[in-house]
Amino acid sequence: MVKSDILIIGAGPVGLFAVFEAGLLKMKCHLIDILPKPGGQCSEIYPKKPIYDIPAYPEILADDLVDKLMEQCSQFQPGFTLGERAMTIDKQEDNSFIVTTDKGTKHTAPVVVIAGGLGSFEPRKPLIDNISKFEGFGLEYFIKEPNLFKDKKIVIAGGGDSALDWAVVLCKIASEVTLIHRRNEFRGALDSVDKVQQLKNLDKIKIITPAEVIGLNGENNLESITIQNSDKSTQDIQTDFFIPLFGLSPKLGPISSWGLDIEKNAIKVNNSLDYQTNIPGIYAIGDVNTYPGKLKLILCGFHEAALMCQSAFKILNPNKKFLLKYTTVSGVEGFDGSHKKAVKAVIKTIS
Repeated sequence: MVKSDILIIGAGPVGLFAVFEAGLLKMKCHLIDILPKPGGQCSEIYPKKPIYDIPAYPEILADDLVDKLMEQCSQFQPGFTLGERAMTIDKQEDNSFIVTTDKGTKHTAPVVVIAGGLGSFEPRKPLIDNISKFEGFGLEYFIKEPNLFKDKKIVIAGGGDSALDWAVVLCKIASEVTLIHRRNEFRGALDSVDKVQQLKNLDKIKIITPAEVIGLNGENNLESITIQNSDKSTQDIQTDFFIPLFGLSPKLGPISSWGLDIEKNAIKVNNSLDYQTNIPGIYAIGDVNTYPGKLKLILCGFHEAALMCQSAFKILNPNKKFLLKYTTVSGVEGFDGSHKKAVKAVIKTIS
């Protein structure tokens, strides 16, 4: 039986930051994730995608953000169970929980935090008859290594942030980038829309709207795509890669059967207090939760993690009151004798 103060399901950015916040309050964390390494979507789906809304980082690659978060929380020595899915949860007489994974590993903790991002997910695929033929042969749903597209012709389909951001990034690498969207208006952040428009004016990106990809052509590898314009006319465009970025289809998986209040595939929480679910002692933070005014941003998940830890401290220490005043940095000696920085919280305990 693996014991911890806080059991975190999901080792993405929000789960990792929760370890740091918990560590400041002297609470020990253990994380479960079905992926073989920490980082969630940032590591598995878009490790080389730039992220622009992390405080103090005008731009940071997703995998670099994960590295920084791992460095930040490592001083509190969290435990990890990777490559396993949390399957069941059972509440005990003392109000603690036992969570069992698909490989039979049992974990116990008085507090469980679900930080599973979008849960298990798969890409939303366009309805094209022969699409499976080209998967891995010119058709890519995720961009893990941008250099794969160096000096290649690529077509991106989609109108959201992922499509816009990747068009901006890949136009510096590929020989030709074409962005196709079925509407004239894009759904992404206004800044991203402006950047794409500026690159179009500089002939760095081609934009075709409104239009839709209806066919993929080639013998063994993708050679061209067929698009249909708003007037129902069609045309073929030569390309080496087709990247449809229509978002992910999220699934909560086994968590959906845990008795939690679910709304549109997300877990309802009390955001006026501490992001606790309808089951006392179980919290949900990050993209996996929902509440009025919810924004699915990493930085919002960081905020939720901080408030969740304040509440979890009260569950673990019902007879203590405290005031977290500020944090400071001190030098500590590592196992190898090197000196590192450690963050400590200045806490006033009120009896």
